[in-house]
Amino acid sequence: MPRFAVILPAAGRSQRFRDPAYKKPFAPLGGRAVWLHSAERFLNRDDVKQVIVIVAEEDKEEFQRKFGANLAIMGVDLCVGGEERTDSIANALALVDEKNAFVAVHDAARPCVAEKWLDAVFAAAVEHGAAILAQPVAATLKRQTADAAQPLIAETVDRRGLWEAQTPQVFRRELLLEAYANRGDAVATDDAALVEQLGRPVALVEGSPLNIKITTKSDLKLAEQILKVLPKPPAKGGAHPFADDDLWR
Repeated sequence: MPRFAVILPAAGRSQRFRDPAYKKPFAPLGGRAVWLHSAERFLNRDDVKQVIVIVAEEDKEEFQRKFGANLAIMGVDLCVGGEERTDSIANALALVDEKNAFVAVHDAARPCVAEKWLDAVFAAAVEHGAAILAQPVAATLKRQTADAAQPLIAETVDRRGLWEAQTPQVFRRELLLEAYANRGDAVATDDAALVEQLGRPVALVEGSPLNIKITTKSDLKLAEQILKVLPKPPAKGGAHPFADDDLWR
């Protein structure tokens, strides 16, 4: 069985979340912090041997105070992020055990991923070396004019062949290390873009509209309803490591 490490980036600024008390990965969702839901989806998999959560330097002390016991019980490694997302992922990659042949990068603020989607994207990564969850674009797309005061439609964009990227994005470890070693000054919004720059193929695995990323506070209400209908991941060892008060306060 191939071994996987999982990186959960949670070091973003959460500017669109607009909550003075919480950054989005630490906001309460159904009695637990968002990032705990995301971590739980991977921790109970037999093929996942390492989970790393990335937090900003400014959040590290409070995160350890609040979630230190969870990290210890769950066996999750903590990593301090960098200035940009790519810097944060590079920091986490340095902590990945060499025994793990594959690395999955999954948004800590994307708590509604189901086990069957993980099975599919992990299998595709093993077959192709790189794979991401994504959703075919269904909406009609418009490109705007450059006028910021009152944007106008410049054109309708052909959506055929367009996909909206999701996470996890899963790669053979050596491939992702190579992509980051050759990233130069690129500030990529996802890891697949860096692998694409190497000219290497990345498989598209159809995910689901339910695999939402928490961006605004209203997304929490939607995520709470989605979690009610998703199958619960099987628990290891019987006891659940997440208490109801495990919230970022």
